[in-house]
Amino acid sequence: MPDVLRPRALAPGDLVAVAAPAGPLEADAVPLLERGVATLTAMGFRVRRTPLADPGRRRWWAAAGPEAQAEEFNRLLRDPEVRAVVAHTGGQAVAGWLDRLDVDAVRADPKPVLGCSDVSLLLLALHARTGLVGLHGDMATYGLGGSWHAAADGGDPATTLTGLYRRALTDPAVPLGPLPGLRACGGWECWRPGRASGPLLGGLLGRLVALQATPFALAAERFDGAVLFWEEVERPLSALWQDLHLLRMSGVFDRIAGLVVGVPHRVTAAGCADDAPAPSLREVVLDVLGDRPLPVLGQVDLGHAGPNLPLPLGVRATVDATVRTLSLDEPAVAPR
Repeated sequence: MPDVLRPRALAPGDLVAVAAPAGPLEADAVPLLERGVATLTAMGFRVRRTPLADPGRRRWWAAAGPEAQAEEFNRLLRDPEVRAVVAHTGGQAVAGWLDRLDVDAVRADPKPVLGCSDVSLLLLALHARTGLVGLHGDMATYGLGGSWHAAADGGDPATTLTGLYRRALTDPAVPLGPLPGLRACGGWECWRPGRASGPLLGGLLGRLVALQATPFALAAERFDGAVLFWEEVERPLSALWQDLHLLRMSGVFDRIAGLVVGVPHRVTAAGCADDAPAPSLREVVLDVLGDRPLPVLGQVDLGHAGPNLPLPLGVRATVDATVRTLSLDEPAVAPR
């Protein structure tokens, strides 16, 4: 199992590539991507959109075929001028080209890769193979250009998030510490009390489960003492229940130290009898965990409901479900 590999810190003026490792850029999303690029520029970086992140580039449900997507992503990994790669959106395509990843390029020049949703499959695979600390967080189009600019009670989410992401990418000395809540309504919830510290690990639940059936599966030891986070979108609770049981049977819940659950988005109660009350996500999670004494923090700013807090894989974090806090205890990047 590879050691944790922190990418090199960015500096003002460094080049960030906005790429399309998953879905295409829809024509009506062009203004959002332009605003996302402006957000990255406001952080102090130069930004370059890759050819596949242009409208009109499409193959079925992807920005291009697997060979072309792998070629573009690997080229960014090998380019010494590119210091970080931000996905513009998610989708359904990453699984088609994981086996074409240039993992040697990652080891030779580790750089931050940012994204969520389908891109979490890429982050987890890179972490499994190289130990790379990928940054699970918002993507350029619907995150940096979309949910970051939605109205929030008591503050401007774009201002808060710009500072958090800039610090995560550029500061190799001081960890982010306690993370703030971002949503205008609701708040983080204690689903099971307790406190635990360990390396962060997680992503989109269905992608995490699917990855474990591939050669890019996370070694069982990666889950030892980990703080596992996950979110899900557009699936029935019954499917989440099944995925969680698969993790249970694989021993994951006997290895991790704590659990962080994001905000579900368009998760339905499909499959329940019409005359029976549907369970909540909290009830589903606790039903699968049984009597395991894991702290569980729910409704955290993580997932497709957006915006997303920056969560670096492999970096030590502390979850205290009793007082509803999540802190990053180590920097996400290494000195240049």
